[in-house]
Amino acid sequence: MIRIAVDGMGGDYAPEPMVKGSLLALEKFDNIEIILFGDENKMAPYLAKHPRLTVVHTPYFLEMGEKDPIKQYRTNKEASMFLAMQAVKDKKADAIVSAGPTQALVVGGHFIVRRMPSMKRVAIAPILPTYDGRGRILLDAGANVDFKPEHLEEYAIYASIMANRVLHRDNPKVALINIGTEDGKGRDFDKETFKLFKENPHINFIGNLEPKEIFTTDADILISDGFTANIVMKTIEGTAKGMGMILKREIKRTLISKIGALFMKKALTNFKKSMDASEIGGALLMGLDGIVIKAQGASKTNGFYNGIRQAKEMVEAEVIQKVAEILEKKEEVHA
Repeated sequence: MIRIAVDGMGGDYAPEPMVKGSLLALEKFDNIEIILFGDENKMAPYLAKHPRLTVVHTPYFLEMGEKDPIKQYRTNKEASMFLAMQAVKDKKADAIVSAGPTQALVVGGHFIVRRMPSMKRVAIAPILPTYDGRGRILLDAGANVDFKPEHLEEYAIYASIMANRVLHRDNPKVALINIGTEDGKGRDFDKETFKLFKENPHINFIGNLEPKEIFTTDADILISDGFTANIVMKTIEGTAKGMGMILKREIKRTLISKIGALFMKKALTNFKKSMDASEIGGALLMGLDGIVIKAQGASKTNGFYNGIRQAKEMVEAEVIQKVAEILEKKEEVHA
């Protein structure tokens, strides 16, 4: 049985979507147990008894606008997020899902769950929506800005295993986000990373990728440093939001367009879903010694459910164990 710890109080709309998403996951999957951490009084209106649901009461939680997560960790260790992470650390749960503040989750990951011994950095790895509907792994989306090329090499290995075992991509393709597609483009950092990727037998490297191709590329994994990839991710989010606003404006402009929209309702709904990352799952905090999934802060029931589904699939695929095996062999070769 897969045990998943859920932060019931993290998220813009908590606790309703967290509780309902958990109950939906229990209904869909008969091989999971959920430990729900949060204020039982606030969660009560949405709770239902279930033999595979355990509720751990705590009145403490982290606000979404939290600006000092390190202080919160030191003074508020009974917060729902930190208790859920401690369950993973204590091997009482196999994974945690939270829609709480990202930096607090990163802090908790470092201080509670801890890094895998074979990983030197932790990365935020969301799955981006794409034209073909299959999704692409992007990293690092903001956990670090101070990198060495070998850190990105570790990420590429981890993401390749994740893409293969969880997204079911055969020999997943890795691309390096850069200012041009030609070999030798970019900073010295990019050039050295390019060389490492090309020489590593565990990475199916297809070369540099310009940001304009991110939505349409056939690459399965898109990699850059935390500063660049975070800008890419936020640009995509902003563009999707802007496109939706323009489309809505144009539909409202004339009576004919309003009538046309009624006939296109299903297509417009599918368009919206194809641009919604929550339809795919949350962002993985890659490199920790446990599965930590960051669901979107604005997650509704279905989005949070998808975060739980993703955590379940990561545990089932034994991704961490496989990554550790490959990286430990790599260290032995270099030694």
